[in-house]
Amino acid sequence: MDDELQIAKENFIQGMSRIGSFWGFSKAMGAIYGVIYLSPDLVSLDELVKQAGVSKGAVSTNVRTLERLGMVHKKMKLGDRKDYYTAEADMWKIVRGVLKEREKTEFGLALDTVGESLDMVKTVTNPVDPELNDFYKERLKGMESFFNSLDNMVTAFTALDNLRVSALPSLFKKTMNNE
Repeated sequence: MDDELQIAKENFIQGMSRIGSFWGFSKAMGAIYGVIYLSPDLVSLDELVKQAGVSKGAVSTNVRTLERLGMVHKKMKLGDRKDYYTAEADMWKIVRGVLKEREKTEFGLALDTVGESLDMVKTVTNPVDPELNDFYKERLKGMESFFNSLDNMVTAFTALDNLRVSALPSLFKKTMNNE
């Protein structure tokens, strides 16, 4: 590979490693996705270990998570027992997958916890510190409102993305009919 392209690839992988932590992923997961994303060919676990600079165990664990999120897809080569991977290149599809996954797990738990905490504070009948009780109610209501808004936004985003995907065949049909 051309030295300049190799430097650009390494820079991208480092960037993906950094941005991975922004999304709540490990740096290794970001680097692994970066390697797969900039690979024109299918990539094996051994190649990922070499290019991402992480252990085989870390590669294996992180690739499974990336696969569950729909960020990478496992492929097979005829006559070869190794697993190979290719990257999902549709960023909207990736964001949708990550948001859905987060909504199912951590987000639901966080929303439930805030609601339970608010219910606990509301049922305090004779607070020792009424001002602190009111403060907690106000803060927890604000957090609950934020999480509900965020949940609605994720639902709307997913619905819009689904609409975009479902509208493509009809748009394609119209384009073909106009020619």
